Amino acid sequence: MIELLANCLHDLTALGHQALLAMAGALFAAGLASGATHCAGMCAPFVLAQVPGRALEGGVLRRLSGSALLPYHAGRVLGYAALGALAGAGAGLLAGITGLRWLFAALLLVAAALMLAQAAERLGWHATRLPAAPLPRAIRTRIGALLAAPQGARGVLLGLLLSALPCGAIYAALAAAAATGSALGGVIAMASFAAGTIPGLVAVAFMGGFFARRAGPQLRPAGAVLFALNGVVLGVLAVRLVA
Repeated sequence: MIELLANCLHDLTALGHQALLAMAGALFAAGLASGATHCAGMCAPFVLAQVPGRALEGGVLRRLSGSALLPYHAGRVLGYAALGALAGAGAGLLAGITGLRWLFAALLLVAAALMLAQAAERLGWHATRLPAAPLPRAIRTRIGALLAAPQGARGVLLGLLLSALPCGAIYAALAAAAATGSALGGVIAMASFAAGTIPGLVAVAFMGGFFARRAGPQLRPAGAVLFALNGVVLGVLAVRLVA
């Protein structure tokens, strides 16, 4: 077990520990921007369906407790982390087999471009949208059943399933996670992104549809700035890999 952990930590040197921390911070900021400006609208129905009226009665602390939806967010973090592990391990394996070490820099550049596209979209510029394939019918049916009683383990499973919802920000985060070249690096990258999306979704649960309709759109310029900064950070990391 210790040897396995040591090998995982050694694999992180594809980017370097400092670069990985910089990426994790950048993806957390991207999650904040996405959670407030995109997830707040896209995921609002799923979030609000989990918050009974009585959970939002009483004092502020009680309302925050009812809005936290901890099992749901735990499932989302686990789902994103699993996707990051697959992306990082897959890219690392491909680079190891082919010897194409510049692949990591290329993935970072792709992630940077997608982050800049997200920034442009929030400024009203019509960036090219990546196609979003619909979820399989069986998954949609399962999600509907879980929403009827999304407590405990059912909430975790709901979060896992909903982590498969596609969007441009997730594609960008996955490209960055793949650039780590390791499963553990991918987990850290995507878990950071997922953690960043949580405050926006908690605000949706706490404030209801008001946040998605009013506060979310007002935060779009700030979200654009965060996405643009992420694009710059990831681009710098790519240049440093090949310098």
